[in-house]
Amino acid sequence: MKLSVEFPSVAYREGPGAVARMARAIEQIGYDHIDVFDHVVMGYPIAGRPPGPYTPTMPILEALMTLSYVAAVTTRVTLGTEVLVLPQRHPTLVAKQVSTLDTLSGGRVRLGVGVGWQESEYEALGEDFRTRGARMDEAITLLRAWWGESQVDFAGPRYPIKAMAMEPKPLQGRRLPIWIGGMSDPAWRRVGRLGDGWLASRITDAPSARTAFDAIRRHAESAGRDPSTIGLQSMVAPPPRDAEGKRFYAEHDRVVARIAELQTMGFGWVAVNATAIFQAGARSVDAMIDALAALHGKIRAAIG
Repeated sequence: MKLSVEFPSVAYREGPGAVARMARAIEQIGYDHIDVFDHVVMGYPIAGRPPGPYTPTMPILEALMTLSYVAAVTTRVTLGTEVLVLPQRHPTLVAKQVSTLDTLSGGRVRLGVGVGWQESEYEALGEDFRTRGARMDEAITLLRAWWGESQVDFAGPRYPIKAMAMEPKPLQGRRLPIWIGGMSDPAWRRVGRLGDGWLASRITDAPSARTAFDAIRRHAESAGRDPSTIGLQSMVAPPPRDAEGKRFYAEHDRVVARIAELQTMGFGWVAVNATAIFQAGARSVDAMIDALAALHGKIRAAIG
């Protein structure tokens, strides 16, 4: 079982040194991977726009900039996004940013992408929310072209490219893994046809996991791909929205039991949410580090 930590943006409140200390500690404790979540801006609830799952003033560090900082203070842990809202960015710029990050980190990058949920964020960035699915598929194909081809000629209807080059390529080349988030058949189709892995966040039980796995396998086979090569990761628990949820990460035995359940379902990766650890009572970077260390020991003792 591979263990990821969803990095807490709240760490920035103690200064950039605390962000670096948090990243180094996650690596030193023995976690395999650090993911950073993504929102550029958050909308206030107004007429015609319902409240989102987070307060609009929630502090969120930009994902790729944060990962570049984390890459500079770590050496082993792999680095990724969970998830970058790809269709609200131009994929050519994302290709360049990720290629540079992979080059300077020594080939440690995994890109996690999703279509997102916040229409107002798309509007603020000048992108069309309604076409995000189709643009996502095209963008993934274009990313791999930039990472693998010396001359890119791309006939996509939304992102046409004619006789262009991008250097340097990422150290991993076009094999740089792209994992895809989402809990819907379009997302599972995208994973099966285009993705190197699935990033799940709302799995409630074994039947819901099996529904997703079966769909991913079916779409992979229809695309002539081997489903066994597609990785599977689940968030252990998202940031809580009520008092009951906030107790979850304070009770380590419940966290370990949940990870064991996810392993039994077939997930090879799980993500521990450090923001939820903060909400559960670890109200400083040092407290979060202590909680992550204690959890890591208990997880490894229980499931290897």
